[in-house]
Amino acid sequence: MRILQLLRAQPTQDGDGVNIRRVADFHRLALDPYLMLDEIRSDDEKDYVGGFPPHPHRGMETFTYIRKGGFEHRDQMGHVKAIRAGKVQWMSTGRGVVHSEMPLADAKDGLHGFQIWINMPAKDKMRPPQYQDSGELQHSVIEGDGSQLYLLAGAWDANQQQAQGPLTQLAADSALADLSLSANSSISIDFSRYGFSAVYLYDGSLQSPSGGAVTAGQLLVLDSQTQVQIVAGEQGAGMLLLAGNPIGEAVVQMGPFVMNTQAEIMQAVRDYQSGKFGDIV
Repeated sequence: MRILQLLRAQPTQDGDGVNIRRVADFHRLALDPYLMLDEIRSDDEKDYVGGFPPHPHRGMETFTYIRKGGFEHRDQMGHVKAIRAGKVQWMSTGRGVVHSEMPLADAKDGLHGFQIWINMPAKDKMRPPQYQDSGELQHSVIEGDGSQLYLLAGAWDANQQQAQGPLTQLAADSALADLSLSANSSISIDFSRYGFSAVYLYDGSLQSPSGGAVTAGQLLVLDSQTQVQIVAGEQGAGMLLLAGNPIGEAVVQMGPFVMNTQAEIMQAVRDYQSGKFGDIV
């Protein structure tokens, strides 16, 4: 496993005072096609009870994965869906979406989840919005000796097994999976079909190829064209795996809008302010 870059998640707040840890890159595009990864994790509801009241998006995709607790999603397209533990939700915002994400009232034992922003190519940024979740779908699992790869989206090749996650339409052929490794166990993953691959460690530690350990809260950008062997530390490890094909286009971002030029950003603001995005009903 060759590590190209290591980024540490930074504590911040978003929505109505929700405490999160974030890795983001809207400028150097070292994560292309990904823009941002947010981790929400707390057993204290004060850290997340405010949720994410109605807000707009244009020009990017949101991918939400819940490991514990849940959110209720509402949008102007009429979708009202509860996303609970083990399930994912994808929203390709295109020309405009207004949505909210609020913690479920019956989720009393804390919250652990992720929202990932994926860029869209310029040719698709003004297409109609799309929505899909895995609520009624099965998630494939690739298991090995001490490893369990829970597939969330896209195509995967691990331990000489091939399978797909339940969602397959993400921009830039993006693929995501949740990997659990027991103490000192390992998994071999073939990322060669992708131009970008990364690991976000949320539990435990990994053995670094250069010696030492990689600890939780770090994102490792990997060389997808070399052999990737992920090895857990003494306490085991839990991590998100991200892969996709870089879009290679300029990005201009302002808040929830991600476009290619400043003029397009200003048009997005005008369109939202004039009501063209619609309202949640």
